[in-house]
Amino acid sequence: MTEPIEPIAIGPLTARSLSFQWLCLVAITTLLTAAMLAVALPAALLIGPMLSAVLIGALGAAVRVPTLVFASAQAMVGLVVGSALEPAVLASFADIWPVLLLTVLATVGASSLLGWLVSRWKILPGTTAVWGSAPGAATAMVLMAGAFGADARLVAFMQYLRVIFVTVAAALIARLWVDTSGVEVPEPVWFGPVDPASLGITLGIGLLGALAGRLVRLPAPYFVGAFVAAALAHNGFGVPVDLPPWLVGASYVAVGWTIGLKFDRALLATAFKALPQVVLSILALMAFCGGLAWFLHWEWGIDPLTAYLATSPGGMDSVAIIAAASQNVNISFIMALQMARFLFVLLLGPPISRLVARWAGGRQATGSF
Repeated sequence: MTEPIEPIAIGPLTARSLSFQWLCLVAITTLLTAAMLAVALPAALLIGPMLSAVLIGALGAAVRVPTLVFASAQAMVGLVVGSALEPAVLASFADIWPVLLLTVLATVGASSLLGWLVSRWKILPGTTAVWGSAPGAATAMVLMAGAFGADARLVAFMQYLRVIFVTVAAALIARLWVDTSGVEVPEPVWFGPVDPASLGITLGIGLLGALAGRLVRLPAPYFVGAFVAAALAHNGFGVPVDLPPWLVGASYVAVGWTIGLKFDRALLATAFKALPQVVLSILALMAFCGGLAWFLHWEWGIDPLTAYLATSPGGMDSVAIIAAASQNVNISFIMALQMARFLFVLLLGPPISRLVARWAGGRQATGSF
């Protein structure tokens, strides 16, 4: 099966050399990402490169991230997500399973309904709307969506827009209960000392997982394969899965560039046209999760801030940072609910998206990575 021919963008960079186009991409990415990091914008290392790639693509650039680089980046992201499955969090599932079940089913049901409406009203097509509305780790959802026929570019547009909305709202609401003005989030040591043996083991786990994922034909094989391998190694055998921050950051940049460079002017027009409805769906999901948090507080006596952060629909990393700023919230409970919902969507997202898209009567979006 041949790859679809991408439309040729015409712009100021069209006639320039590929070296010059790469230089422009790196320069714009550096400036934009640095600005985002300076104001602590969530997922800056992914959103900044993605927006930069969209911009130079609109200017006529034809550069593309090599397939091997993108596959490696997916495996790195899989390792990061898989290693986040701490044994303590998994063990807490058995203690709070009624709350977990109710929260996960309610949130996924609400997000699926919103995806169904977005698809039904022809705002965005088929499974794209469903995956874009899925309440899970945004990067993982984008990588999974592309493997199941959804347009990963529009899914990324919906997912990362929600990450920004949810994170800002969570930070503002947290200030009603917690004074975080004196709390300083430690700066990552990008180029700290690296244990070659530990790094080699981690990369070996990622490589074996990615190859196994490809061999058994898993969806998004490099991401899912590395994710499963990291989770098994970390939880089953106690093997530490650690990656240096610079390698994780480079992987996010590669994923962001790959997504952004696939945008064309027609797709940008579709995204901007759908922006009001997408924002409305995001606000509706946030309101529903806020109501769900109130119910958890009223029915089980869970602290309001703990309940809100636990049910927050996305931005898991940012939610964890906000939760860590207070000693009055149950971080284990928050991360257990967030992780349970992510695993549910990761495992059951594909059949749910196909079912909802079929009910909506919308066509599936073609195009993937």
